[in-house]
Amino acid sequence: MTNPANSQTPLRASFKIRLNGEPVTIETIGQAYRFITSLSPIEWMEFRSLHAEAKVALEQADKNAMLSIQATQALRVLFRRARLL
Repeated sequence: MTNPANSQTPLRASFKIRLNGEPVTIETIGQAYRFITSLSPIEWMEFRSLHAEAKVALEQADKNAMLSIQATQALRVLFRRARLL
């Protein structure tokens, strides 16, 4: 079993967001997985279902790169709802 946090598989889009005033660029499945899992569950509480969907999508895309489109879309929805984009 692989660890999605180590995946270098590119997403279908790059996300440039600001976190605590610092720019963060997310371009790979691994970067996205680390980003959404590094924040505490309390910080994602309001977006719990979208967060869970994005996490599962990233885990599946780690196993099958063809699913990177779905993972990118799940992240896009999560980040827009959280007003990170």
